[in-house]
Amino acid sequence: MAGKYFDELQVGDSIKHSRGRTLTEMDNVLFSALTMNTQPLHINEDFAQKETEFGQRIVNGIFTLGLVVGISVPELTEGTIVANLSYENVRHPHPLFHGDTLYVESEVIDKRESRSKPDRGIVRFRHTGRNQHGVVVIEVERTALMLKRTG
Repeated sequence: MAGKYFDELQVGDSIKHSRGRTLTEMDNVLFSALTMNTQPLHINEDFAQKETEFGQRIVNGIFTLGLVVGISVPELTEGTIVANLSYENVRHPHPLFHGDTLYVESEVIDKRESRSKPDRGIVRFRHTGRNQHGVVVIEVERTALMLKRTG
């Protein structure tokens, strides 16, 4: 598997993920529709232009969160994760707009052995997403239950 096992991850490890993703109007509108999110800031261009400080629609933050995690999967957890345990300290310091490209870097900020499952360990990651200009658009800490290569 492409993902890293618990044993292969060390606190302080940093992974700059090679994949970037340009966000489209269709991505944003479809995600908002699928999740029944009627926030006009995401789906009503007239409202966003006239009534918001952004002057245009912004990408749904929950979609951004899912995409940040998704971009990290191939190089971090593909086939080696048991479960995501938590998402904490989610920050959106700057919006993403249609046409922006998201890039992600992940850092291992903590890890420990599982107390109940000797073949697993718990790892805490910090994912940072930046747009094509290098501006931080999202930060999130994620805790995951990971498989060990050696049980």
